[in-house]
Amino acid sequence: MESFSVSLPSNWEEFLKGLADEHDVDVDKVISGLCEWAFSSSEYKVQFEVWLDKAYPPKGQAEDRASAEGEEASEAEEENEDEAEEEVHENRDYSEDRDLKP
Repeated sequence: MESFSVSLPSNWEEFLKGLADEHDVDVDKVISGLCEWAFSSSEYKVQFEVWLDKAYPPKGQAEDRASAEGEEASEAEEENEDEAEEEVHENRDYSEDRDLKP
């Protein structure tokens, strides 16, 4: 089995270390057991993959999503600029009409 380092949020780290101490076992074994339990069912695996895809989309999807969000932001900005420009024209037209009235 390959060994690697995992960074845990402090509250979970404290919780898991506390459990390990209570059961007089290494925290690595607790985390390993947690993973074995969490992935013991194909349903759990699918649920995890769905969560992971939403939280951290696969690279291609993440790039597509970022691109789409960028396009949406650009379109919204253009729309706001167009509306502001129309408002300026309307105000100018209104001012010209007031100036022309005898």
